[in-house]
Amino acid sequence: MNKPPNPPAFPNQEHAWDGTQKSIYASEGMTLRDYFAAKALLGIIAGNHYAGEEIAPLAYEFADDMLRARSKEL
Repeated sequence: MNKPPNPPAFPNQEHAWDGTQKSIYASEGMTLRDYFAAKALLGIIAGNHYAGEEIAPLAYEFADDMLRARSKEL
């Protein structure tokens, strides 16, 4: 199965000043897949569907489904 696109969840630009010139560098932060998995994990736990070691892989399955759905809408 092909993996869906997984862009940064919170991309931003950092600015640094060294006294003579300003430089810009990018900080990607967490991936969108990790962000979606964290949100799914909260829902799974809140719904009392806790299944021990199975819970994290399930959250990532939901995240992958959300990324696939997102890529179809773009």
